[in-house]
Amino acid sequence: MSQNANSATLGQAHAPSNSVFGFWIYLMTDCLLFGCFFAAFAVLSQQFNGGLTPAKLFEVPNVVLETGALLLSSITYGFAMVSAHQRKSGGVLIWLVVTFVLGAMFLTWEIKEFVLLIASGNGPDRSAFLSSFYSLVSLHGLHVFTGLIWMLVMMFQVIRRPQLGATEIRRLTCLSLFWHFLDIVWICVFSFVYLGSMINA
Repeated sequence: MSQNANSATLGQAHAPSNSVFGFWIYLMTDCLLFGCFFAAFAVLSQQFNGGLTPAKLFEVPNVVLETGALLLSSITYGFAMVSAHQRKSGGVLIWLVVTFVLGAMFLTWEIKEFVLLIASGNGPDRSAFLSSFYSLVSLHGLHVFTGLIWMLVMMFQVIRRPQLGATEIRRLTCLSLFWHFLDIVWICVFSFVYLGSMINA
């Protein structure tokens, strides 16, 4: 009886790390997905179909602001995790709200960029370059939107269980991995899609 109880306890102790490990596997599959979209962009990045080149399409200062907001949100989420490990639910909520606002700002600026480009006649059907651009950036934006929804769910759970048990810490950790992963992907997008396209055009 005692041996069975010890085995059950050991299994529970390993459950969180197994969950996080499983989430790492998911992130690896997401890397493959983004890799395919980056590869498609690389192949089509010079196919402008007589349209405007990236140097005339993109407003880099605005993209720099987007990048700054997303990178800062990664730092604020780090503060949320510090508070979580200290079992300070109030700190977790505050930093999650700040992170959510920064992520929402990033997404809003990205949508505004799309609206302005499409309004000026540079939609995804204008050229192969723009089709690959919208596909890649929209894929990242969809992930950011998913992360924001997840963040709202975590806020609700922290409010319901302010004592922050192992389950909440594990879920916050998985969201942390997801959010930092999106930051890394965006750095690649900013460097390869925006800066790289303007240099090579």
